[in-house]
Amino acid sequence: MPTYLFWIFSAMMLLGGAAVIVFRNPVSSALSVVACFLGLAGLFTGLSAFFVGIIQILVYTGAVMVLFLFIIMLLDLKDEDKRAPSLAPLLAGLGLVVAFVSQLLCVLSRSPDQIAPALDPQALAAAAGHFPAGEKIATALTAGRLPDVQLIGHMLFTGYNLPLQILGVILLVATVGVVVLSKRTQH
Repeated sequence: MPTYLFWIFSAMMLLGGAAVIVFRNPVSSALSVVACFLGLAGLFTGLSAFFVGIIQILVYTGAVMVLFLFIIMLLDLKDEDKRAPSLAPLLAGLGLVVAFVSQLLCVLSRSPDQIAPALDPQALAAAAGHFPAGEKIATALTAGRLPDVQLIGHMLFTGYNLPLQILGVILLVATVGVVVLSKRTQH
């Protein structure tokens, strides 16, 4: 990834995150989260994680944020009234920023500046032994390619199938709960 694209996508994420906090209108804040998600998808794509970048756009930007916007509109939230500034939340926020920046600097100062190693064909062929012969995943691994989409799908639907189903039910219950609460307050 060219350096200028990294800085563009990073700035897009940071500005989107800051706009979520600054904007008083909930719809504007939700659209700022969309800008943040698009910047994150650009960074994933720059890291050659194309599948994760596309899923970031389709699932989070497309589906989840549309759901959030519908929920915000169902609740009929108004602009937040401006309150008198208080010193305690300002000091707490400043303390959190200082703690986060110090942790970030500590981690970055100790992290080695290394490039990811190239894929080892022998290690990929050995990993192919964990899958049944003739499957697309085993064939690609034996050929020296890393089929990230198939590996993510295989892991998601074999090792994490129950948590995935539970997450879907939790999202459905939350959405139904918001609709019920919004209907109750309108009467």
